[in-house]
Amino acid sequence: MNDADWVPGDLSGLAIPAHATALRIAGERFLTDAFRAGGALSAENRVVAVTRCDDWAGGSTGRKLLLSVAYAQPAAGLPTDLFVKFSRDFDDPIRDRARRQMASEVRFAAMSRVPGFPIAVPACLFADYHAESGSGLLITERIAFGTGRVERHYEKCLDTEMPEPVEHYRALIKCLARLAGAHKAGRLPDAFARHFAFDPDRLTVGARIPYTAQQLQDRVARFVDFAVKYPSLVPAQLAAPEFIARLADEAARFPAQETRIRQFLNGKPELIALCHWNANVDNAWFWRNAGGELECGLLDWGNAGQMNVAMALWGAMSAAELDLWDHHSGELLALFAAEFTREGGPTLDLAELKLHLQLYIITMGLAWMVDMPALLEAQTPDLASARSRFDPRIRANEAARVRLQMLTTFLHLWQTEDFGAVLGRFIERS
Repeated sequence: MNDADWVPGDLSGLAIPAHATALRIAGERFLTDAFRAGGALSAENRVVAVTRCDDWAGGSTGRKLLLSVAYAQPAAGLPTDLFVKFSRDFDDPIRDRARRQMASEVRFAAMSRVPGFPIAVPACLFADYHAESGSGLLITERIAFGTGRVERHYEKCLDTEMPEPVEHYRALIKCLARLAGAHKAGRLPDAFARHFAFDPDRLTVGARIPYTAQQLQDRVARFVDFAVKYPSLVPAQLAAPEFIARLADEAARFPAQETRIRQFLNGKPELIALCHWNANVDNAWFWRNAGGELECGLLDWGNAGQMNVAMALWGAMSAAELDLWDHHSGELLALFAAEFTREGGPTLDLAELKLHLQLYIITMGLAWMVDMPALLEAQTPDLASARSRFDPRIRANEAARVRLQMLTTFLHLWQTEDFGAVLGRFIERS
């Protein structure tokens, strides 16, 4: 081993393993110390055996393990089937660059152990992070997908394979609202306010629009080329000349308003709350309670923090099918607002909430989505022969599947919700 194998945890002071090999070697001894430090294990109890320690390949950051252990004193509420997440992936520089996302996730997981936490999250046995290196470790209970009342795991951008999608999004939105509302009501410990202070520049997903008006128009032209080359992947209405001309003209107007839009999105305290920024269905688990009502818990709290709730709403709904946006987005916004207020948050104006969501989608889309065609071409072999977004080469490639659907959703919303008019109204009221 070398110095990169172990780092001092900033929270516990323990030396923590930076990768799976180090954890496997340390085994029961480290796990006992860690679980005691995390408050999950009493001083009289210990881990006596590791019965499973398998690599798990999912997710877009860090390496993961499926871990099972045995205790000297088994107890109710002390999970034996665990999920291990490292912030680092030393074999993949691209994934490893995202290691800083775990800083907030570790802090959130450790703090979520407080009694009466308002939503379901995986029980945390240990969480720590070394800020200097970006090396972190998180060990939680493993959600038993597909067992008992818990439904199977749902993949992102595959809602066509999920039963009753609208019901699932209702449960998801209510879960988001409960946490945000409890935070605004002051029902969370003061430590949440100290450690998750609002910082609009912290989240990389909220990066500034990096393009000039001309550069945005150039990227619209590249999208046209993409639509011509791959007509089976782009809905015909999004490639129509009249829409493309309008898109190019309207997109070019946004950079001049970008600073004002960001000030607006960051300047409404009633809409700033502690949220999960990426609550897609793949970061959730669902079950039915004794009364048959669908409930939801949330996983993967990387980049957790205070943010405009519009950011969290887009994070939850960005992978949904267009039908949900067209026919149920208004209902879901109203549900969020009602649950947010019920939990103690302020009363929200629905028109204002919708405007914030639209402006966030516009800003995010122009910062990220306009580059998706080039990335899709570069990372998807033989794209020209794909007959639809459900082609096996796209369906099995999460990055390609997500990029194609979110690009389509962004452009669809631009067309159907008339984002050019949204900008015009915003300028008039500013």
